[in-house]
Amino acid sequence: MKKLIIFGLFVLGSTSCSKTFLDRTSLTQIGQDNFWKTDQDALLGINGIYNVLQDRVLYSGNLNGDAGIPMYDNFGDNAYNSYKFEGPGNFMIANVNPSTSFFNDMWTSCYKGIARANTALANIPNIPAENIADAERQQLMSQALFLRALFYFNLAVYYQDVPLILNVQTLDEAYVPKNTYQEVSDQIIKDLKAAADGLPPSYPSGEYGYATKGAALGLLARFYLYNHDYQDALDATTAIMGLGYSLNPSYAQLFTLQGEQSPEIIFSVRFVQDATNNGETFSSTYSALPKVDQQPMPNLVKEYYCTDGLPITQSPLYSAANEKANRDPRLTSSVYFKNDTFMIDINKKFAGNTATKYGLKKYIRNSASATGIATYSPGGQDFIVLRYADVLLMRAEALVELNQLDEVPALIDQVRTRVGMPIVESVEGTSLSQDQLRTIVRHERRIELAFEGLRFFDLKRWGDVQQAFQRATNDKIPGYNPSYGGPKSEVFPIPQSELDANTNLVQNPAWK
Repeated sequence: MKKLIIFGLFVLGSTSCSKTFLDRTSLTQIGQDNFWKTDQDALLGINGIYNVLQDRVLYSGNLNGDAGIPMYDNFGDNAYNSYKFEGPGNFMIANVNPSTSFFNDMWTSCYKGIARANTALANIPNIPAENIADAERQQLMSQALFLRALFYFNLAVYYQDVPLILNVQTLDEAYVPKNTYQEVSDQIIKDLKAAADGLPPSYPSGEYGYATKGAALGLLARFYLYNHDYQDALDATTAIMGLGYSLNPSYAQLFTLQGEQSPEIIFSVRFVQDATNNGETFSSTYSALPKVDQQPMPNLVKEYYCTDGLPITQSPLYSAANEKANRDPRLTSSVYFKNDTFMIDINKKFAGNTATKYGLKKYIRNSASATGIATYSPGGQDFIVLRYADVLLMRAEALVELNQLDEVPALIDQVRTRVGMPIVESVEGTSLSQDQLRTIVRHERRIELAFEGLRFFDLKRWGDVQQAFQRATNDKIPGYNPSYGGPKSEVFPIPQSELDANTNLVQNPAWK
């Protein structure tokens, strides 16, 4: 299937998944005949799979190129992709087609990771017993299963029906048809269950960054929730809550270098700023603006409540003349307002000169040093894929949909009180209905997880994509006219280059 599967195995010259596992000089192509002989070979092979997560179209993000997952809040109503050619901006205005490079690049990176995972799963079992301990063999294979599931998770959510490749393919085997969404879903769940059984709850600090039992269970809960399988999602969150995770005392710190090993983080993609292309681009910016290509939308800013727990339309604390005053602290942890300092070392103020009038703060570097915000350069900020606050809110959502409401307010309260916001009982009251709690949970997810690449995932699950397009339209951003195109606005097309190379592939029905 063209470039879908036929990638050689690339591995990293390292032996750890701490920041140092990224400190390698080059990628090396290893032949099958002289590799997969020892435990070190197996570890290098696994590290090669993790390396794919650093692709710009996956978790490194991008600026002035095809967007990565850190920019996926641009799909919908949270953020405006002012550099529309990066992908989300053009998607929102229906100016894309199956030949748009954005769709091809994400597809290719995911299948590159799947190919590496399949290679590891095919070869690690054959390493001689004297060269690898049974426990290590099992743990490394479990990591490969987790990573394969993560790549397929992204393919299933965004492309739906895709080829399900579970072995190392030859050229003769490469031209495969796509599988059904259900077949892909079943395999994701199977891989994640097996990974959860084989992964440890934690690693020594020097190996921080490898997938754990909590990571597998967290991704499983997320996928169950996406498929409206609420009881299984609830069961997965129950298992996670027994693994010792907790909320970070500071919300804002989570998205800085200082928060990278917080007990709240369940799984993150690790980056290091170095000379060997191991850095990320999602925290960088260009010119004298905080994240010029990703701008918070006015409708999102209005969604943050005041510190009394009331919406701005109801709270006496709200002032249109000073709209950031007396607001949920997560707002000023995530968004820059006019005259906020965004280059702290040179006291550079944000002029409010974006199309939306707001600047992105969450994850964005705030220094004008040579490697900081004033220049577009790689950075070393990890990107959080799963964290404990998300688990609490997933659990709350599953309980609401199961109409098991008693525990829901307490789960929301944990997330709110971390930032000093009032608890549910003191604002919304007691004996709340299923519909009332559903609204509260969905609001809380939007505010807590803004700019973490999950908004489109949530909107699709809730059947709210069309309404999100309308909210974006109502913001009346100059030169931005979102256009909802039905199913085309909710699923990516199979790249045209793949269809051209493989006549066994059939385009997604929405894009025919």
